[in-house]
This record gives sequence, structure tokens and C-alpha cells, in this order.
Amino acid sequence: MVPDGDLTVALQFAPRSGYAIDTDDAFVLTQLGATETLVVSGPDTQPLPHLATAWTRLDPLTWRFELRPGVSFHDGTPLSGAAVAGALTWLAGAAAPPRAIRGIGLTAVADGESAVRLSTTAPDPILPLRLTSPNTAILAPAAYAGGPTVPPAVVGTGTGPMRLDAIQGTQNATLTRNDTYWGGRPALARVQARFIPDPAARAIAIQAGDVQVAQGIPEASLAELRASDGVEVQTVAAPRTVSLFLNQSAAPFSDGRLREAVARAVDRPALAEQALAGAALPASDLFGPAVPWGSTGRPAGADVEAARALLAEAGHGPDNPLSVRLWTYPNRPELPTLATAVQGMLAAAGIEAEIRVADYATLEPEILGGRYDLFLLSRAYLSDVPDAAGVLRSDYTCSGSYNLDRYCSPEFDELVEGLSAIAEPAKRQEVFRQAAAKLVADTAGIPLVHSQDITATRGVSGYVPDPQGQRLVTTELARTG
Repeated sequence: MVPDGDLTVALQFAPRSGYAIDTDDAFVLTQLGATETLVVSGPDTQPLPHLATAWTRLDPLTWRFELRPGVSFHDGTPLSGAAVAGALTWLAGAAAPPRAIRGIGLTAVADGESAVRLSTTAPDPILPLRLTSPNTAILAPAAYAGGPTVPPAVVGTGTGPMRLDAIQGTQNATLTRNDTYWGGRPALARVQARFIPDPAARAIAIQAGDVQVAQGIPEASLAELRASDGVEVQTVAAPRTVSLFLNQSAAPFSDGRLREAVARAVDRPALAEQALAGAALPASDLFGPAVPWGSTGRPAGADVEAARALLAEAGHGPDNPLSVRLWTYPNRPELPTLATAVQGMLAAAGIEAEIRVADYATLEPEILGGRYDLFLLSRAYLSDVPDAAGVLRSDYTCSGSYNLDRYCSPEFDELVEGLSAIAEPAKRQEVFRQAAAKLVADTAGIPLVHSQDITATRGVSGYVPDPQGQRLVTTELARTG
């Protein structure tokens, strides 16, 4: 280990909102070790103490969180009940509260110097899990000096092992060691974060030694990097699934036989192992090995004859082929590759698919409006809270705000609604499994592959892949050369 070393990391997603804590930029701050939350999620997605050491549910609407003693913000002020209450009150009152706490009516009051009481307008069995979201990171009181309508200042106001010192737009950021960090002295003295959106450029940077950690390595660079001296490639199953969405609100996929024909025509193991060269895992349902309730079974390959029989039953064949539009976007480099492979598989079953690749922002109004046939989308199902109720509700219930399939099942809605009264993790996870099985049975979208996060390192120790993508720079991360 190189004592007091410097480290340069290449991140794939640049901040888009000036590092505003109530936006997805909060994930960048947490990854870099600048900010921390009251609670963190463990490997089993269950809540673990962090800035809060313990919590108690006082009644159906109220929780009490005890704060860790001896914690100071980067500006020297101590962590207190008032500081935590002020931070969460600002967040709950934001014009667009983060998804993790949106709609729960969160209020926060100090309970002495070392505790805070949080209340919700309705019983919320997963409030501690909501507080694992990077959006709920606690900043120093000075960060909120601008008032309720001004984004909090993030430079020098966190509690993490690294202090954010300087921001250079969307290009890079500089951090230095927090020598008074409550969790022990960090091994790194400085961290330089470079935001490199081009995946090939990130791979080149790690190979050349310009950076020591590079996230989001593309499958096309894997073989070369694995053969490079001094480069280590690590993969971890991510809570992200690439699915083929089918618009059930209009022809042709209002016909369940045609949805099933597409599902039978697609060879998911081939997509993961051949089209993506093993950089993903074949999906048998929405959830995969990144979560305890996910399916680890290997899905069957294509059944072309069954697909053709279903097409014929619905009136399609050589003289009347089914022609559809297959849309996707290039922001994630694997999607156009998968679209081409799916196009070929559909053609083998007698389905003609015309591919359109456009920016997601261009396609979104058409997709949300139900004016599409097939859409290939990469979707993180635990991006805000390590609990599946959110994505099941937003993506698959009849009134879901992101129900791209236009799927509607009263039985499914009843299943998901029941989660509001279930607190026990094992019982919640059983409902998640049942919901996933129901979606497969109803062909509500076709999960194709589960993503893997691929990171390359050079000359470092102490790097531990995080399936949820929230932790990168830790006290243990160090330079070795």
C-alpha cells in the first residue's frame, strides 16, 4: 500500500444538476465518499446502522433514530438531532422531493441532541430502508443557509471519509481526506474524479494508467483489459434488468398470443452469453441474483416452433407476416447490440422487426403515450430504495406512473397493495417473488438479461464492488503502486 496515496477514478455518469442533493447527482456524492446517510443497505438489502446507530418504531406513524456520537461535518460542526431534522425537512419540502420519500408526508423533529423523530402520514414499514437513499444524505446546517428554495451547498458540508473541495462543472471534482472521520483514517489523501461518458474512453484511460478505477467497462473491451498487465476486472450482479416491453394497449400486442410468440422466439441465454459475450446474465424473471428474492434459474432457450404456432393461431404466417417496430436508445451501449440480436431471433420465427435507435429523451413521449410496439429498456429496480415495492407499483400496476407495457391486472394490484401492511423482510420478499411470477405468466414485458456492473482497477487495494452502486471510495480503498 502507498501511504497517503492519490487516486483518480473514471465515473460513467456526470452530475447533471450541479450536485443537487435532491437529484440523482446525490449518487455521485455518495460514491465519492463525500456524503453519508443515516442508514445503509447490507448485502441482503436490509437496513444497517450508519450515521444512525439504532431505530425504534414508536407507533405506526413515528420512528425514533439514535445518532452516532462523535461525528462532525466537514466544516467542523457536530452531527445533532437538530442538524438531521433540518436536513430532512429541507428535503421533504423540496419542489420535487426525491422518489425515495415522495408522497409519504415525511416530517422530522429533533429529539434532544442525539436523536431525531420521523413521522409519515400513513404507516410506512420500510422507512429505514428509504433512508438508505443517497438523496437522504445529511449535510451540515450551513449547507441550507440559502433557504428552502435554494439547493444546499455540498462543498465541504458532508460527513464522509473524503471532503469535497472543488467542482469543475461536469468534467471533474477534487476531494481530500477527512482526517477526523468517525469511521477511521482513510488510506487515500486525495481523490480526483473524472466524468467520462464514453465507455470506450474509460477503458482506454484505465489501460493507459491515466486512472486507477474505471466504472462501466463495455463488453467490447473486456478481453483486452483482462489480458493487460496490472489491470484487474471485477464484475458483480447489478439490480438492473434489460427487458423487452410490449405495448398491450394497441395492436398487435393487445393479443396475448403474439406477446407469447415473441417470448418464445427470444433466446435469452444466447443474448447474455453470445451477443454480450458473457457480460450479462440470462433473465428468467424481473429480478435476478443481485437480490435475495431474485431468480437464479437459467431460462430456456428459444422455441421457434412454438412461436410460429402462436403466430399462425393469431393469423400470421409467410403470407401475412407480423411486422413490428423495435425501439431502443444508445445511452447504454449494450442496447443496440441486443436489439440487433433480438431482431434476428424474431426473424427466425417469422416476425419482421424494424429497429429504431434514438436518444431516450426523444423516444420517451411516444413510449409513455403508448405509441410504440416493442421497446428495449435497461431499468434499475432498486435505484432509490432497496425494496421492490416501488418498481412493482410504478411499472406494473394499473395506475403506475411508468407502466410502459400498459399492463393492468386487478390481481396483481391487490398483491402489491398488500405490501403496505407487511413489515417482515421474509414476507415482503415472498410477495416480490409472487409478483415476478405473475408478470411472467401474463407476459407483462419480457426480461432478457440481468446487467452486471463491470469495473477495472489498476494498482489499488481495498476495492469492493457494490451491487447497488452507492459505495466506491471508502476508508479501505488505497493505492498500491
